[in-house]
Amino acid sequence: MFNMGISELSNYIVIDSGIRFGKPCIKGTRITVGDILQWLSEGIPVSEILEDYPLLKEIHIKAALSFAARREEIVKVINGSIDKRLSYKDLVNA
Repeated sequence: MFNMGISELSNYIVIDSGIRFGKPCIKGTRITVGDILQWLSEGIPVSEILEDYPLLKEIHIKAALSFAARREEIVKVINGSIDKRLSYKDLVNA
């Protein structure tokens, strides 16, 4: 499975409170990690996403998936409920 390290993710993912309310976005765009995950979950092929959004490259899709997977790994679950959702700063320092 493809998994980027934090230093690689920071080349592709940015969190800026002035862009899309601070949601993690593909650097240089307003496309969020969540947008990409939603499109993929709807069954939209990567090739179609790349065609519809020419600023995106396959590496951006992989970065979004890697970011989401890494973020999911560090969400603490205690007694069946989410205890804390970590910020990007927490994610980078994990």
